[in-house]
Amino acid sequence: MNIAVLSRSKGIYSTRRLLEAGQARGHNMQQVDHLKCYVSIEKSNPEIHYEGKKLHHIDAVIPRIGASVTFYGCAIVRQFEMMGIVSCTESQAIVRSRDKLRSMQILSRAGVDMPKTGFARVPKDKSDVIHMVGGTPVVIKLLEGTQGLGVVLAETKKAAESVLDAFYGLKTNILIQEFIKESKGSDVRVFVVDGKVVGAMKRTGREGDFRSNLHRGGTAEAIKLTKQERQTAILAAKSLGLGVAGVDILQSNRGPLVMEVNSSPGLQGIERSTGIDIATKIIQYLEKLSDMKTQNKDRIRV
Repeated sequence: MNIAVLSRSKGIYSTRRLLEAGQARGHNMQQVDHLKCYVSIEKSNPEIHYEGKKLHHIDAVIPRIGASVTFYGCAIVRQFEMMGIVSCTESQAIVRSRDKLRSMQILSRAGVDMPKTGFARVPKDKSDVIHMVGGTPVVIKLLEGTQGLGVVLAETKKAAESVLDAFYGLKTNILIQEFIKESKGSDVRVFVVDGKVVGAMKRTGREGDFRSNLHRGGTAEAIKLTKQERQTAILAAKSLGLGVAGVDILQSNRGPLVMEVNSSPGLQGIERSTGIDIATKIIQYLEKLSDMKTQNKDRIRV
């Protein structure tokens, strides 16, 4: 197959590994910067152009869309889908996962457990919102934040109200979330591909930081999941329609709680901490999707 990895740079670890894994399985691989793509929308003739030329002979794509360019990146993925090109992650699933509020509403409807979460727009209601999620300490998150940015732990009611006032003053959307003390600054990243758990690591924040993100200086180690943790991660990915997902789970006294589901999870931490070749598993999943597409075409012909 001719496979394009939609990524800003070949130098990114995840992009490089996907290119290597695809080449090792005999595919023609190329990195395509989705921000340099532009589209032609015409009846029955969707096209994508890249660096001054029509982009063709692509059989499948692997989206690696950064959160800051979700709208444009998903538009490009959607154009590939309109052209009948297989994507290992559907554009609509990326959109769902990037909207933290919407994704949590979907997960809640599917029966996935999570920390108690509040969402409000009116500043005068902040005291009730804090009470609604169980009182302080609380975690306050920007809806658009990534990699631990825009996440604040407020230890007291006064501190929480001050942070909320500041965020409301910026007219930005935020979530107020229950703080899971027993997780002790750690979470579990579960990597799900094609409805199966293919790897998991426990991430621990640096001393004094309740955030466990590796980008913030956290550490990671391989972990063996419980049956309930595996089932929770699989259900979370399925609920959002993600064939490839990184599901972030907090280990609590009442069981696994899903904190977030990522549609473009990084490979570096999970591969290095577990020794598992996740990139090849993604390529194999893409091969399966391509085979299914071919089989469906054959059925239509018959």
